[in-house]
Amino acid sequence: MKRAYYSNNIQDFLIEPDSSILGELTANHSNRTLEELQINAWRKQITILKDQLRDFGGQIYFEFAIPRMGKRVDNIVIISSVAFIIEFKVGDGGYEKHAIEQVIDYTIDLKNFHEGSHKIRLIPILVATNATSVTEQNSQIVDHETAAKSNQNDLAETLKQYLNDDGESINIEYWENSIYKPTPTIVEAAQALYKGHNVKEITRSDSGTINLSKTAECINSAIDKSKSNGTKSICFVTGVPGAGKTLAGLNIAVERMKTDEDEHAVFLSGNGPLVDVLREALTRDEVLTAKENGEKLSKKQAAIKANAFIQNIHHFRDDNLLSDKAPIEKVVVFDEAQRAWTNHQVSSFMKRKKGVEDFNKSEPEFLIDVMNRHSDWCTIVCLIGGGQEINTGEAGLEEWVSSLKNHFPDWEIHYSNSVLESDNYLKSEDSRQWLVGNGISEIELHLAVSVRSFRSEQLSNFIHELLNVKIDNSQRIYSQIKKSYPIVLSRNLEKSKEWLRLKAKGTERIGLIGSSGARRLRPLGIDVKNEISAPSWFLNNSQDIRSSYFLEEVATEFDIQGLEIDWACVAWGGNFYMNNTDWKYQNFKGTKWQNINKEIDKEYLKNTYRVLLTRARQGMVIFVPESSDLDHTRPKEFYDRTYEYLKEIGIKEIE
Repeated sequence: MKRAYYSNNIQDFLIEPDSSILGELTANHSNRTLEELQINAWRKQITILKDQLRDFGGQIYFEFAIPRMGKRVDNIVIISSVAFIIEFKVGDGGYEKHAIEQVIDYTIDLKNFHEGSHKIRLIPILVATNATSVTEQNSQIVDHETAAKSNQNDLAETLKQYLNDDGESINIEYWENSIYKPTPTIVEAAQALYKGHNVKEITRSDSGTINLSKTAECINSAIDKSKSNGTKSICFVTGVPGAGKTLAGLNIAVERMKTDEDEHAVFLSGNGPLVDVLREALTRDEVLTAKENGEKLSKKQAAIKANAFIQNIHHFRDDNLLSDKAPIEKVVVFDEAQRAWTNHQVSSFMKRKKGVEDFNKSEPEFLIDVMNRHSDWCTIVCLIGGGQEINTGEAGLEEWVSSLKNHFPDWEIHYSNSVLESDNYLKSEDSRQWLVGNGISEIELHLAVSVRSFRSEQLSNFIHELLNVKIDNSQRIYSQIKKSYPIVLSRNLEKSKEWLRLKAKGTERIGLIGSSGARRLRPLGIDVKNEISAPSWFLNNSQDIRSSYFLEEVATEFDIQGLEIDWACVAWGGNFYMNNTDWKYQNFKGTKWQNINKEIDKEYLKNTYRVLLTRARQGMVIFVPESSDLDHTRPKEFYDRTYEYLKEIGIKEIE
């Protein structure tokens, strides 16, 4: 894939006619109705760069793709041992914060995800054409904390400040042909897929993508087979935390939407915050894209389309309670299907909230039953997270298999062998045996590589061993990941917040997260009962006090499951603490703590901390509070042993 609209060595660029360069840029631009504004901006860039690059040799690129972000950087100029990432702001205005953050984001993206950029010097430069000169530049831009600033007349001087003869010249051919291995957030991925990007363009081109592409092929094959044979099928997609199950589901829904609109493919999730965040992100992005293309689209119009594509599973359930007709959708993707409710939970809910007295089905049974109303074909795709049930009444994969076995034996079932090998998925031997005898095993339906934390695929393994109190294994894995994935400890909340702020560059998102049961974090200003607006917390910028950046509002496991941020402060509560050699599980009721004795409730609480400890893409600080002599609900034993355990594993305290 051609990454830049135009590239050339600098000396040839200087003598090439402007009209020829402009023609190539225009021909490669995907939007055929190019605005005059964009063409004029290119004209201005060409003029400035020809003037300022006269004394340099190297390579120049215009509109270089940054696929993870779905954006293009104005220019990359490679001279000797340095790659300059240049963003132009043509016209009035100075060196604005959002523009500086933008060019830093591009630079970090290349550093992290473009193989040829991992080990070379990258310098972000903001060229505000009419701004005043910046005489004092930071000649040592470390970790891209800031960008160099230049106006249209000072660019040559700015470049010279960062050039020296010490470094080895960049191999242009190697750099150009290096693979790009992005790992987008689920929000970025949803936006890119919705816009029409292929999953291969926005995800890593190593094992992670191969897995996702093969998973898509396998599911598409099952859907096409059902369609041509007039049969009903169900596919169970499993995977480690952060392996891209939601991304795989969104990809299938988008692909089927493109294949045949009459299939009315839909992505359903019971995760309210995820639905709200994705819908809002797609709506905002579509309005912005329309504006950039010179088109008018109201937020309301954009929202109608986004809301039809991503729906809350409970609304889908309730709509189909009112009718016994087959739904319009032929392909439904159920995200986090392990969280569908048991018979007892859904019957109790129906009686209390909906006034339905005789509802006697589990949620999996009812949802399959709804799709079974189709007289010809349909396909259900279930995305299943192992060990991810975090709430009372969540049924897990067991209930889906039981419903098929007892009520829908004619459905064709596709599953991965991984569900047989781990008790995270199926606890009952009967269910395993029945599945083996009645299903089709597909290796491609298990996503084994974590792509959330691009810095460490081993993170989910580390957290698994930590929570299972396997100290030797935890120490071994931690020693392997600590350089690429920073994890630190603190007993001081302000120091923890400061660590996050210093770590994040550009618009990398930071946030404070904690367990919904950690009620006694409230004296420290962390109130887990205070509900957040998930779209504001996850999507709004660093100037908005409701955003995660302000580190004021805490997101719980229910807010953040299925989503992620770059850097997290995980606030550890007294509801889950180390007691000698194992965990102690507690609930806070009224004015005191109560022991949790049921094994299933203990499992939910452990899974809560599993979710919290696997949300950060780049690193985290674990904040374990100090105890209080005045507060009987915060004694030393709730915190000190946990802190010592984490230190024993090897996690270091913040200085």
